[in-house]
Amino acid sequence: MTRFFACLLASSLVAGCASVEIPAPITGGETFAGRLSVQVAEGDTTPARSFSAAFDLRGGPAAGTLGLSTPLGSMLAEARWRAASVVLVTPQGNRQFASLDALTRSVLGESVPVEAWFDWLQGRPWPGAASVPHATGRGFEQLGWNVDLSRFATGAVGASRRAPDPPVVVRIQLDRS
Repeated sequence: MTRFFACLLASSLVAGCASVEIPAPITGGETFAGRLSVQVAEGDTTPARSFSAAFDLRGGPAAGTLGLSTPLGSMLAEARWRAASVVLVTPQGNRQFASLDALTRSVLGESVPVEAWFDWLQGRPWPGAASVPHATGRGFEQLGWNVDLSRFATGAVGASRRAPDPPVVVRIQLDRS
């Protein structure tokens, strides 16, 4: 599965290696680091896919960066976004996207709400969309995602989306200093 994701990432990057204006890295705003995994369940015509990496998330929903690296620290990719620019920077080149949603769809094959992560990783719903709290008080539903905060005290945040198919699960373990 990891090879599949690596091939998918490489092929989408090579296809978009044209010269692209790259937004400068973000300074200020929120900063989160840790490990993340994304699992996309098997569909009728596609095999299950999974991806994991160390991550560094900086800035905020309107302008930020999401860096992904190997466990040994080698850069896999960095997404940079501002109001009119979303760029994926990799060692193989750069690729521009219309939105963060378009970037995650292209690279992961599914939409993942990166903009909401800045709030979800602080244990609260994103103010950009309606949410419904869980009856247990240990999470909420937002943007079609079930956000699990039952292990938030240990830095773990989970999010799962059941519909539309295929189901997607994101697990994040924050580094605590």
